[in-house]
Amino acid sequence: MSVLSDKWIKTAAIKNGMIKPFIKKQVRKGKISYGLSSYGYDARVSDEFKIFTNVNSGVVDPKLFKKESFVTKKGKECIIPPNSFALARTIEYFKIPDNVLVICLGKSTYARCGIIVNVTPLEPGWEGHVTLEFSNTTPLPAKIYANEGVAQFVFLKGNEKPQVTYAKRKGKYMKQRGVTLPKV
Repeated sequence: MSVLSDKWIKTAAIKNGMIKPFIKKQVRKGKISYGLSSYGYDARVSDEFKIFTNVNSGVVDPKLFKKESFVTKKGKECIIPPNSFALARTIEYFKIPDNVLVICLGKSTYARCGIIVNVTPLEPGWEGHVTLEFSNTTPLPAKIYANEGVAQFVFLKGNEKPQVTYAKRKGKYMKQRGVTLPKV
């Protein structure tokens, strides 16, 4: 397995539509950076957020998740309550090649503020907007900025194509659009 460079990412994004929209270089000025980097791509968060709330005193159950556990907000920023979390999605739509696995890591700017970004790997053959989870680990409200960088995606080329890709097994999150809640 090898980590793929900016040259490979750019070619796959432009010629094969792997990332849309695609930003060919890092954008930084007054923003949390996003766009192509040496060995990855820094994706942006959209302006739609689902902020976790416990007003209904529910139990968080991944098999019976209640959408009433979230308040939906659209805007230039999102305030996550202390010790809580929010879901959002990338602006970019990804189409992962059959021989590539993508790992997502949170931006250090947010990590240094106690805001953790979590995403499971993007599997070979998967496509869609990536649902992002932001955990506010601090005792204070935390701010996320829409349309700015939030996470870096690192592309790893496998030694061969897998027998069954995410698309072939008809994964439940295939071609997701918008913020997608848990499914069983």
